[in-house]
Amino acid sequence: MPSLLISRKIMHAWCAASLVFFSFSSSSQSDYLNVKIDEQNGAFSYPPCEPSIVVNPKNPKNVVGGAILDKVYVSDDGGLTWDIDDLESRYGVFGDPALVANNKGDIYFLHLSDPSGLGWTHPSLLDRIVCQRSKDNGDNWSEGASIGFVEGKDQDKEWAVCDPNSCAIYTSWTQFDQYNSHEPTDSSLILFSKSNRRANKFIDPIRISQYAGNCVDDDLTVEGAVPAAGPNDEVYISWARGDSIFFDRSFNKGETWLSTDIVAGTIIGGWDQDIPGIGRCNGMPVTMVDLSNGPNRGDIYINYTDFSAGATDSDVWVIKSQDHGSTWSDPIRVNDDDSGKHQFFTWLAIDQMTGYLYTVFYDRRNYENLNTDVFMAYSQDGGKTWINERISESPFLPDADVFFGDYNNISAHAGIIRPIWTRMVDKKLSIWTAIIDR
Repeated sequence: MPSLLISRKIMHAWCAASLVFFSFSSSSQSDYLNVKIDEQNGAFSYPPCEPSIVVNPKNPKNVVGGAILDKVYVSDDGGLTWDIDDLESRYGVFGDPALVANNKGDIYFLHLSDPSGLGWTHPSLLDRIVCQRSKDNGDNWSEGASIGFVEGKDQDKEWAVCDPNSCAIYTSWTQFDQYNSHEPTDSSLILFSKSNRRANKFIDPIRISQYAGNCVDDDLTVEGAVPAAGPNDEVYISWARGDSIFFDRSFNKGETWLSTDIVAGTIIGGWDQDIPGIGRCNGMPVTMVDLSNGPNRGDIYINYTDFSAGATDSDVWVIKSQDHGSTWSDPIRVNDDDSGKHQFFTWLAIDQMTGYLYTVFYDRRNYENLNTDVFMAYSQDGGKTWINERISESPFLPDADVFFGDYNNISAHAGIIRPIWTRMVDKKLSIWTAIIDR
């Protein structure tokens, strides 16, 4: 059957000049223009959050994003203005957007399923992962490929990466026997699958987690699987369970994996983290590989947050491996404050043209209350040292009664860095980016 193409319906484009949101104090104002991409429309609309973003390496002016439940954002001017559409698939679209691109310019939007369209009221919700491909800068999307369908089980929290040589797409995620089950006989696993560049058929999933977790969606659940592709057919994946970061690898494009998972590091306090003002917060690991031609080519990085400094002071960390994940560095602290305040919801990107590392995270170093800024930190020396910058133009005050999502995101290519984050004002959510060009 030929692939059904779903056209982008241009609903509105924001004028960048009207979207600058100034901070309360000029002395702490961001140096970067902030652009509002989307906002909650009415009291009963589903609030956008969990944003993902990708700079198209073939056409860097083309930036594509997504947010739950089914929003697609497309910019053709580097992120100054955006078109907004609803993604459609025969399997339904139910959040956890993950946007990635290959070096040929194909863009992939992975998400959860809702084939009945009835959400949580129907047992088919989360019955598979879905991958949709765009060959034209996000204007049109394939109908979507089904990944990991197993009758009666739930597939959740996926991410993906594209192989730099073959353009194959690799994805990993958590399979729950039953999501949110407290039954001791129900378990969670980390699975892996892949497809060629066309992304219309994925192989049967491979279990890569040696140890199972529970299904409660808490510290003892195995979650946070973000795959990374190395320069020579390697695939690397880390995830969290309890206070451990587990790591697995393949040297043959995901065909075979280690029989014994490597413990790469420790998340003090676990990945299910308690941040005041946030209903739930995760510090799950994000895995990336340097594919540049610089001195750190092939090095692996894992980015996460934990409570090493105590229950009132979460921090952002990176660990690094230079031997394919066999051994790992001591944790390197990314945030450079001494405030004793929270930093949380981190994500890592690598500019593969330069090898520079970029993280985005929320930060409360400047306030005595729950006011929250967005910071970016970057490293030009393989993660040894980090420079912190405030990139949001004003703080916001979150409310724990409003679902705020589980992550933000950042993408970087050839000096074009585009973070994306959720902001809350008066209990309403909006999605923002910053225009950062180096």
